[in-house]
Amino acid sequence: MAEIKERLRRTMMFVPGNNPAMVKDAGIYGADSIMFDLEDAVSMAEKDAARDLVYEALQTQDYGDAELVVRVNGQDTPYYANDVRAMVKAGIDVVRLPKAEDAEMVKKLDADITAAEKEFGREEGSTMLMAAIESAKGVINAYQIASASDRMMGIALSAEDYTTDMKTHRYPDGAELEFARNMVLHAARAAGVAAFDTVFTNMNDTEGFYRETEYIHQLGFDGKSLVNPRQIPMVNKVYEPTKKEIENAKNVENAIKEAKLKGSGVISMNGQMVDRPVVLRAERVMRLAKASNLIDEEGNYIEK
Repeated sequence: MAEIKERLRRTMMFVPGNNPAMVKDAGIYGADSIMFDLEDAVSMAEKDAARDLVYEALQTQDYGDAELVVRVNGQDTPYYANDVRAMVKAGIDVVRLPKAEDAEMVKKLDADITAAEKEFGREEGSTMLMAAIESAKGVINAYQIASASDRMMGIALSAEDYTTDMKTHRYPDGAELEFARNMVLHAARAAGVAAFDTVFTNMNDTEGFYRETEYIHQLGFDGKSLVNPRQIPMVNKVYEPTKKEIENAKNVENAIKEAKLKGSGVISMNGQMVDRPVVLRAERVMRLAKASNLIDEEGNYIEK
């Protein structure tokens, strides 16, 4: 099945599938993942046209190194089947399922993707999937959802539908999302997939956006869903590692190289054994540092 690539997913930018200019220019902003939206952003009358627009763009536009995701319409709509077939045919990296509530919905999407890969001659297992958690039932079943398919690359919290389902609304301190955030994050980690936080829609509240992004970064989310390209550098700034973190990660890298040269299976640094979690953390820090242009080609910190 699909190999879950270890990559940075700090930013997943929503792009309305019915907006030709935004679909065309989506690759210029530097988002780690671009998510073309065929669902909520598109009216009923434009569903087929939006699907065709995104399909053509995937054939003709260069989106660089961004991971390409599409949010298809829900399984309870007449658009779902055609969305999945068209996007798999187009070679999309990831199909995002909205309003996921249980493992059976994920398994159905997996089976539908498999059928489309066979139909259009795509390598079986090459298309990944992710699920959006948007209800109390979805939150409670988050681990079942996250672990329902080998294709799964991540799960995301969608706060607007979730808070409506909970008979509340968004508050500045985010208390209404605390349980859901922790459930989604723990489910993702237990299943070995990425976790994405919800969008922050008030573009005038820069302070609030930074506060929320710093909070989800501290919790351990891989990244945040975004509605505006102006938010991309803001998220990246929050996820930048510090000089101390980079230098420590570089020391871990050097310890690994030294152990390999000695033919030793034990990695030690400053007289202490370096275990696997430390190595994994160091690798992520160096990926973040490279993406943030904080290190040179040898991995040394660049003073600014």
